[in-house]
Amino acid sequence: MTDSISEGDLNGLRILVVEDEAAISLLLEDMLLDFGCEVIGPAARLSAALEAVGREQVDLAILDVNVAGEPIYPVAEALAQRSIPFVFSTGYGSAGIRDTFRDRPVLQKPFAQHDLKQKLLMARTKAP
Repeated sequence: MTDSISEGDLNGLRILVVEDEAAISLLLEDMLLDFGCEVIGPAARLSAALEAVGREQVDLAILDVNVAGEPIYPVAEALAQRSIPFVFSTGYGSAGIRDTFRDRPVLQKPFAQHDLKQKLLMARTKAP
């Protein structure tokens, strides 16, 4: 037996959602609630996301690569500094990800619930 959350279980994790498209935010929130997660946000602006990273206890994050026309990298850097794992969410695939973050899981839009869970679990196991 392990005392940590099992590898396949996301129940109870606090997940920050950074997404500027309302329909995708709602979809992510529904899927995360199905997994038993607590949703932080969603943050639709870079400033709100940075504030949440500084203020909230975050276990994992889902980051839209382009939020309201701004690249997400300041938030990714803040999460990396705190050793908080994250997943990029994008319609452009991993080719659009900055080199320093190419090792992070990428959730390709549109996505299914099992894809989301797989990427979140991958982020947790690859966490620095």
